[in-house]
Amino acid sequence: MAPTGSVTLVPLDGPRRESGAPRAADRNAPAAKATSPGATVTATGTGTASGAGGGPSRDPADPGRTTTASPSPGATSRPASPAALTWSDPSRAATDRRWCEDVTLTFTNSGGTAVRSGTVTFGTHVIGALGVDWGTVTSDVALPTPIGAGARREKTWTVCVDAWRVPLGMHIETRDVTVQWK
Repeated sequence: MAPTGSVTLVPLDGPRRESGAPRAADRNAPAAKATSPGATVTATGTGTASGAGGGPSRDPADPGRTTTASPSPGATSRPASPAALTWSDPSRAATDRRWCEDVTLTFTNSGGTAVRSGTVTFGTHVIGALGVDWGTVTSDVALPTPIGAGARREKTWTVCVDAWRVPLGMHIETRDVTVQWK
């Protein structure tokens, strides 16, 4: 049965016909096999096939051209999935200063790659004595990195706003959290 697809047969050690075309391999010579469609297989003098699933090989039809065979289906490797970071709602605790509070976040990386850097942005609301939200002040801090693939990490920051923004009788609440990571 003749091979199908893009297969180039190369003769084993032995004489060639005058036209330069290879002669048919004799019964004792090992035959080259194509392992995947589109692969270029080169039979070596030892009877082993090279080129399929390996690195670059010389094209027997054009010695100046190098071909690369596609890897066999079982030998493919998958790249790691990117980082997938999630974080908890902020857990707040009062401090001895009304313009500061301790904010704790838990980060979980469910991806296949570590988080190497990033920024956490807090949105801190200034709340009046009657519960009126007078404004929001943002502040940025560095993400606690690295956060490995499949890892959890907890971090507490003391978040403060300018003291003059929080007069007596008012307080702050850090409610909003956004995270950017690489």
